[in-house]
Amino acid sequence: MKKVLILAIAALSFTACRNANNSTTAVAGGDSSANTISSPDAAIIVFESDIFDFKKINQGEKVQHDFKFKNTGKSPLIISNATATCGCTVPEVPKEPILPGKEGVIKVIFNSEGKEGMQDKVVTLTSNANPTIATVHLVGEVLTKK
Repeated sequence: MKKVLILAIAALSFTACRNANNSTTAVAGGDSSANTISSPDAAIIVFESDIFDFKKINQGEKVQHDFKFKNTGKSPLIISNATATCGCTVPEVPKEPILPGKEGVIKVIFNSEGKEGMQDKVVTLTSNANPTIATVHLVGEVLTKK
Protein backbone atom coordinates (compact mmCIF):
# COMPACT_ATOMS: atom_id res chain seq x y z
CA MET A 1 0.00 0.00 0.00
CA LYS A 2 2.82 2.38 0.86
CA LYS A 3 4.48 1.67 -2.50
CA VAL A 4 1.31 2.55 -4.40
CA LEU A 5 0.94 5.80 -2.45
CA ILE A 6 4.58 6.76 -3.09
CA LEU A 7 4.25 5.98 -6.81
CA ALA A 8 1.06 8.07 -7.02
CA ILE A 9 2.75 11.04 -5.35
CA ALA A 10 5.79 10.71 -7.63
CA ALA A 11 3.55 10.58 -10.73
CA LEU A 12 1.63 13.68 -9.63
CA SER A 13 4.85 15.54 -8.93
CA PHE A 14 6.26 14.61 -12.32
CA THR A 15 3.07 15.74 -14.09
CA ALA A 16 3.06 19.05 -12.22
CA CYS A 17 6.69 19.72 -13.20
CA ARG A 18 5.99 18.96 -16.85
CA ASN A 19 3.00 21.32 -16.90
CA ALA A 20 5.04 24.14 -15.33
CA ASN A 21 7.77 23.77 -17.98
CA ASN A 22 5.27 23.80 -20.86
CA SER A 23 3.44 26.95 -19.81
CA THR A 24 3.81 30.06 -21.98
CA THR A 25 3.08 33.69 -21.42
CA ALA A 26 0.78 35.44 -23.88
CA VAL A 27 2.02 38.74 -25.25
CA ALA A 28 0.56 41.56 -27.28
CA GLY A 29 -0.12 40.63 -30.89
CA GLY A 30 -0.85 37.01 -30.02
CA ASP A 31 2.74 35.79 -30.43
CA SER A 32 3.36 33.37 -27.57
CA SER A 33 6.94 32.62 -28.70
CA ALA A 34 8.31 35.90 -27.33
CA ASN A 35 9.10 36.27 -23.64
CA THR A 36 8.83 40.04 -23.34
CA ILE A 37 6.99 42.90 -24.94
CA SER A 38 9.45 45.32 -26.55
CA SER A 39 9.04 49.04 -26.24
CA PRO A 40 8.17 50.82 -29.48
CA ASP A 41 11.07 53.17 -28.66
CA ALA A 42 13.64 50.35 -28.29
CA ALA A 43 16.98 50.37 -30.07
CA ILE A 44 17.15 48.39 -33.32
CA ILE A 45 20.42 46.92 -34.56
CA VAL A 46 20.72 46.63 -38.36
CA PHE A 47 23.87 45.02 -39.81
CA GLU A 48 25.28 45.92 -43.24
CA SER A 49 25.80 42.15 -43.53
CA ASP A 50 25.44 39.56 -40.80
CA ILE A 51 27.48 36.91 -42.66
CA PHE A 52 31.13 37.18 -43.69
CA ASP A 53 32.52 34.49 -46.02
CA PHE A 54 36.30 34.30 -45.63
CA LYS A 55 36.42 31.80 -48.52
CA LYS A 56 39.42 29.42 -48.16
CA ILE A 57 42.31 29.90 -45.74
CA ASN A 58 45.20 27.73 -44.61
CA GLN A 59 45.05 26.10 -41.19
CA GLY A 60 46.67 28.37 -38.60
CA GLU A 61 45.71 31.65 -40.28
CA LYS A 62 43.64 34.24 -38.45
CA VAL A 63 40.66 35.99 -40.00
CA GLN A 64 39.46 39.36 -38.77
CA HIS A 65 36.23 41.01 -39.84
CA ASP A 66 34.42 44.15 -38.73
CA PHE A 67 30.64 43.74 -38.70
CA LYS A 68 29.28 47.25 -39.24
CA PHE A 69 25.84 48.10 -37.89
CA LYS A 70 23.51 51.03 -37.33
CA ASN A 71 21.08 51.76 -34.51
CA THR A 72 17.85 52.56 -36.37
CA GLY A 73 15.76 52.65 -33.20
CA LYS A 74 14.77 55.52 -30.93
CA SER A 75 16.89 54.62 -27.87
CA PRO A 76 20.65 54.24 -27.31
CA LEU A 77 21.84 50.71 -28.15
CA ILE A 78 23.72 48.94 -25.36
CA ILE A 79 25.38 45.60 -26.17
CA SER A 80 25.63 43.79 -22.85
CA ASN A 81 27.21 40.51 -23.97
CA ALA A 82 28.86 38.84 -26.95
CA THR A 83 29.67 35.14 -27.03
CA ALA A 84 31.11 32.90 -29.74
CA THR A 85 30.50 29.23 -30.48
CA CYS A 86 34.05 28.35 -29.45
CA GLY A 87 37.21 29.84 -27.96
CA CYS A 88 38.76 30.13 -31.42
CA THR A 89 36.48 33.09 -32.17
CA VAL A 90 36.79 36.31 -30.18
CA PRO A 91 34.30 39.19 -30.51
CA GLU A 92 34.98 42.78 -29.43
CA VAL A 93 31.93 45.01 -28.97
CA PRO A 94 31.62 48.75 -28.38
CA LYS A 95 31.79 49.68 -24.70
CA GLU A 96 29.81 52.90 -25.13
CA PRO A 97 26.11 53.10 -26.08
CA ILE A 98 25.41 53.64 -29.77
CA LEU A 99 23.02 56.58 -30.10
CA PRO A 100 19.99 56.44 -32.43
CA GLY A 101 21.04 56.95 -36.05
CA LYS A 102 24.72 56.29 -35.27
CA GLU A 103 26.91 53.40 -36.43
CA GLY A 104 29.16 50.95 -34.64
CA VAL A 105 31.46 48.01 -35.30
CA ILE A 106 31.78 44.54 -33.82
CA LYS A 107 35.29 43.21 -34.45
CA VAL A 108 35.54 39.41 -34.68
CA ILE A 109 38.77 37.41 -34.90
CA PHE A 110 38.76 33.71 -35.85
CA ASN A 111 41.91 31.64 -35.22
CA SER A 112 41.90 28.60 -37.51
CA GLU A 113 44.66 26.75 -35.61
CA GLY A 114 43.52 23.13 -35.15
CA LYS A 115 40.46 23.58 -37.39
CA GLU A 116 39.83 22.06 -40.79
CA GLY A 117 37.01 21.85 -43.28
CA MET A 118 33.92 24.02 -43.53
CA GLN A 119 33.44 26.42 -40.63
CA ASP A 120 30.48 28.49 -39.40
CA LYS A 121 31.45 30.50 -36.34
CA VAL A 122 28.47 32.20 -34.73
CA VAL A 123 28.72 35.24 -32.48
CA THR A 124 25.61 35.85 -30.37
CA LEU A 125 24.95 39.38 -29.16
CA THR A 126 22.71 40.31 -26.27
CA SER A 127 21.50 43.90 -26.11
CA ASN A 128 18.61 46.17 -25.24
CA ALA A 129 17.55 46.15 -28.91
CA ASN A 130 14.41 44.72 -30.40
CA PRO A 131 14.97 41.75 -30.70
CA THR A 132 17.31 41.34 -27.73
CA ILE A 133 19.38 38.55 -29.37
CA ALA A 134 21.21 38.99 -32.68
CA THR A 135 23.77 36.78 -34.41
CA VAL A 136 26.55 37.25 -36.95
CA HIS A 137 28.44 34.48 -38.78
CA LEU A 138 31.99 33.93 -40.04
CA VAL A 139 31.92 31.17 -42.64
CA GLY A 140 34.48 29.57 -44.92
CA GLU A 141 36.80 26.64 -45.39
CA VAL A 142 40.02 25.89 -43.52
CA LEU A 143 42.48 23.92 -45.65
CA THR A 144 44.61 21.27 -43.93
CA LYS A 145 48.33 21.98 -43.51
CA LYS A 146 50.55 20.09 -45.92
